[in-house]
Amino acid sequence: MNHDWRGVVIRRLLLLVAACLLVGLISGEYAWALVAGLAGYLGWTLWQLLRLQRWLKHHQPDEPPPFAHGLWGEVFDAIYHLQRRDQRARGRLQAVIDRAQESTAALRDAVVMLDADGNLEWWNRAAETMLGLKTPQDSGQPVINLVRHPRFKEYLEQTQHVDPLELPSPINDRLRLQFQLTHYGNGEHLMLVRDITRVHQLEQMRKDFVANVSHELRTPLTVIAGYLETLLDNVEDVNPRWLRPLQQMQQQGARMQTLLNDLLLLAKLEATDYPSDNQPVAVDELLQTIKADAQALSAARQHRISLDAAADVQLKGSEAELRSAFSNLIFNAVKYTPDGGDVRIRWWADAQGAHLTVQDSGIGIEAHHLPRVTERFYRVDSSRASHTGGTGLGLAIVKHVLLRHRGRLDISSVLGQGSTFTCHFPLSQVVREDLQPS
Repeated sequence: MNHDWRGVVIRRLLLLVAACLLVGLISGEYAWALVAGLAGYLGWTLWQLLRLQRWLKHHQPDEPPPFAHGLWGEVFDAIYHLQRRDQRARGRLQAVIDRAQESTAALRDAVVMLDADGNLEWWNRAAETMLGLKTPQDSGQPVINLVRHPRFKEYLEQTQHVDPLELPSPINDRLRLQFQLTHYGNGEHLMLVRDITRVHQLEQMRKDFVANVSHELRTPLTVIAGYLETLLDNVEDVNPRWLRPLQQMQQQGARMQTLLNDLLLLAKLEATDYPSDNQPVAVDELLQTIKADAQALSAARQHRISLDAAADVQLKGSEAELRSAFSNLIFNAVKYTPDGGDVRIRWWADAQGAHLTVQDSGIGIEAHHLPRVTERFYRVDSSRASHTGGTGLGLAIVKHVLLRHRGRLDISSVLGQGSTFTCHFPLSQVVREDLQPS
């Protein structure tokens, strides 16, 4: 209420009191005149309130307010204008929502909105085709009841969803889908689902080709290596001048054999999502044997290799695969660390899971190489790789082994000061001996 209407109300009340006093002067009943006048004013005010309540409860969107004089007329008109302004704002907002839903419905990718508990709130038409969702009966249902896959449940329960998840469609095994979750609002999730069947098929063709070629090359390489070994054992009978060429041929043949073995191992790792021999692995004992091999590899280079491994922390998985991954990291640290350098290995567990750190004081890696060092055949320096006999597949093998054990690899490095490779494993993969029932 502004100051003008405040003055009007005060004047009207004064006039009412004056009129009541005048009636009281004529009748001689001042008290009853005041009571009657104020009761009448109160009744009129209550009547206006009842009119307002009925209008607010029963009026249609475009129905004007009840007619009234003075202050109540202003109140009715103000409320009516506020309602019209709110309706226009809601109309604009609804138009934006409708356009967003129309554009989202036209997408070829599935879009699904989940609440904080993972229940379905809204989805577009593509989600019905890819995931088999049905409107409206699936609304409010937990998404894990419709996408029944253990890996999806694990993915949904993660706090971070940096990498997407690839799974077959729940309604068609021939379709390969990629799931990506994004957090928004108060714990809600936006799930994007893409059909990557074609990409998956091309990737599978590449894997099959590499695996088949690698397998077929093993036999001729074995034959060649065998004859080279025979010739080297009898090189004096052939021609001593052939000693150096034969040795170089044998060395390159061994490199090719190592490359084929790594390619076949990668093909095997990519064939399944989880190791079949999923048993608790005593990582501390495994690291002890790898450390001994690393000291043998160091030999005269005299690296200082230290190991700090928690004996009560085991890891569920394949011992052979973990040995391959951990030895790759530790042997790389030895290879790329100058003579007399330090290599520190640590295995421990905390509230987030289990961790393996391999830290060296070697040559380091430039920052722009770090995102790509786990790619196949990616080499920071090709001359360095040929000098150390690497195939460019070691870190790719590490990455795939960690993925199969639900782990991830973090790399930090400073050029000229060394590198740190850290493997993180979730609590679901950790077995603590001190927590086992006696």
